[in-house]
Amino acid sequence: MLDGRAAETPEDLMRSRYTAFALGDARHLVDTWYPGTRPGDLTIDPDTEWMRLDIQGSDIAPDGRSGRVRFRASWREGAGGDLETMEEHSRFIRRAGRWYYVDAL
Repeated sequence: MLDGRAAETPEDLMRSRYTAFALGDARHLVDTWYPGTRPGDLTIDPDTEWMRLDIQGSDIAPDGRSGRVRFRASWREGAGGDLETMEEHSRFIRRAGRWYYVDAL
């Protein structure tokens, strides 16, 4: 997906967005964020080292136009920083055949 291919599912998009955070690819994050909820400025902290993504569940609505992904991501700030963890329930929407990240519940 970082190569411009459309994600097949919200989970695929979540995985590509995690990879984009890990690689510092702000362009991919902006391109896959729904325009109505996308921030005006996106800065990725180069000192954040993303360590792990665990998908805990995902689903797609019966009409195929929205989905959700529940995940846990781990990172550390700088070399030797403490391991931090976040959990999120992310919402996705499908428009013109492409999935977009909307927001977190």
